[in-house]
Amino acid sequence: MEVYHWEAKTKAGEKKTGDMEGENTGEVSSALRKRGLTAIKVKKLVTKKPLFGSPKITDLEVVVFTRQLATMVGAGLPLVTCFELSSNGAENPQVREITARVKKDIESGVSLTEALIKEPKMFDELFVNLVSAGEQSGILEAVLERLSVYKEKAAALKAKVKSAMTYPIAVISIAFIITGVLMIFVVPTFAELFKSFGAELPAPTRIVIAISEWAQANWWIVVFLIGGSLKGFFYAYKNNKKFHYQADKLSLKLPVFGMILRKSAIARFARTFGTMIAAGTPILESLDNVAKTAGNMVVEEVISNSKKSISEGRTLTEPLSESDIFPGMVVQMINIGESTGNLEVMLSKIADFYEAEVDRAVDNLTALLEPMILVILGVLIGGLVVAMYMPIFQMGGVVG
Repeated sequence: MEVYHWEAKTKAGEKKTGDMEGENTGEVSSALRKRGLTAIKVKKLVTKKPLFGSPKITDLEVVVFTRQLATMVGAGLPLVTCFELSSNGAENPQVREITARVKKDIESGVSLTEALIKEPKMFDELFVNLVSAGEQSGILEAVLERLSVYKEKAAALKAKVKSAMTYPIAVISIAFIITGVLMIFVVPTFAELFKSFGAELPAPTRIVIAISEWAQANWWIVVFLIGGSLKGFFYAYKNNKKFHYQADKLSLKLPVFGMILRKSAIARFARTFGTMIAAGTPILESLDNVAKTAGNMVVEEVISNSKKSISEGRTLTEPLSESDIFPGMVVQMINIGESTGNLEVMLSKIADFYEAEVDRAVDNLTALLEPMILVILGVLIGGLVVAMYMPIFQMGGVVG
């Protein structure tokens, strides 16, 4: 997602400006039309990065800010005061600057929604749309409370999934580094020692020494291949939609990890959709935002098909049931919610259930991976140690 600076006119001819995240200028123009604005100019915003970078705004900081804002608005404080207090208490310079700019805009007579639209680094489209719905319906306090709960749940879910992915990668990376150090620095010392033995070395020892000699001469090839592959993958994932789609599709089919990603996608879908409906956002507009926050192109496609289904006069559940993403139980609960007018309640129950499922799945994965990783490390590093000591054991046996 890029940041675009836009200029637009209201129906009354009043000129407005701001910044917005989007895939391209067409998407930004479309989003402006939904807000009753006619785009005059949309230009990609290019910002100079500081030499040492600046601290990013984390999910936790957005969660804390949203909770504080909901509490202060609930206590009856004016919005100007709320943002002034938030700016004064923020440790992150970016959060401090953004909240100060929002305060200044509100003081100049701009609505909260219009002020937030200008700050896409901190307030995403979902945040802005929910606040807009709250302002228009006069229930800003209730919407902010729901938004704070949503942000907390979404951040917790994201952290769970991230920990599930990070743990095995971190351990395997450490094992790889340790093995590399042994091969390049330790094994050569043993190899020099074994040359003085004058006897034929055991096959495992010869294999390890051969690998070590190759690694010393060609370590840069390994580093280049791994680094190049990772960089190429992430570049293609970010810039090639077909590759991105296939990678997302494959990720959902991975053993264990795929199940966690699928359950987290369902939980995110239900939590986001339920929050937007509760705020009074129309279903079709809600599905637009839900699709953008899906986190997986396959899930995004299913949600987009659902929007198309509703616009053609069909039900929400038809495309969901035709996909391989949403289980029958989820489809049935959504169908009951549609039929009874309690869709928000059903979506909340689905989100609670699948967030708990993700928690259990991550805990089970950790319990499953720990012994497997210990075995792999034991075989890998233990095998190297044994291979290096075999000649010494043989000499001991001959001497004995």
